[in-house]
Amino acid sequence: MKSQVRGGTRWKRFAVVMVPSVAATAAIGVGLAQGALAASFSISGQEFKVKANSLVGTDFVQYGSVDAGKDLEGKDFAAPVAVSGFSEAWITNMCQSVVTPKVPFIGDVTLRLEAGTEAAKTGKDEDKVYAKGIYLDVSELKADAEFSNIDIGVAAGALPKSQGKPGIQPNTKANPYGFGQRAEQATLSNVQQKAWATTAGTFKLPDLHLSLHRGTDAECY
Repeated sequence: MKSQVRGGTRWKRFAVVMVPSVAATAAIGVGLAQGALAASFSISGQEFKVKANSLVGTDFVQYGSVDAGKDLEGKDFAAPVAVSGFSEAWITNMCQSVVTPKVPFIGDVTLRLEAGTEAAKTGKDEDKVYAKGIYLDVSELKADAEFSNIDIGVAAGALPKSQGKPGIQPNTKANPYGFGQRAEQATLSNVQQKAWATTAGTFKLPDLHLSLHRGTDAECY
């Protein structure tokens, strides 16, 4: 996935982070009633943090790739990532945050998004964040993990992409002969991860709350 930056001033750099997030949130607000919308989260040249109590996904695949684009200074960058894909995923108590540094007259600003918080109390699937056809471009992951019927050491190019099951995303910098793995189901608990991008064919976020904070104390972890 490629990220793009527009403008060179710090205010414009702030807008690069804000515009896609606010636009996505506005779309979410309209689409939640229908329970289905396409979503793509990508912060120009920045990693963002994600924390969750749990993530349960079906038809898990994982392979290595490279995310490339422009950083906040407009310079080319490339970052190695582990791409994780799921046909469907249910996430409990999700938090996503990104810090925009050195905003004029304000300082560091943290954008924080929370959803699926009620599911931590009820345990009901309808209260969880739901994603269909989701891919996570991850640079760091900490979690307690359990896999069902896992197959390790599969060539990435052999990962399936048929009948709605995820495989290598089109137009990505993945080596089809590189390492890959797959499993029928993956269950991750106590999740903390850093990512460059998240894409999903459908994203449903109950109890959505987006907020802005001065400083970095409001980061998810």
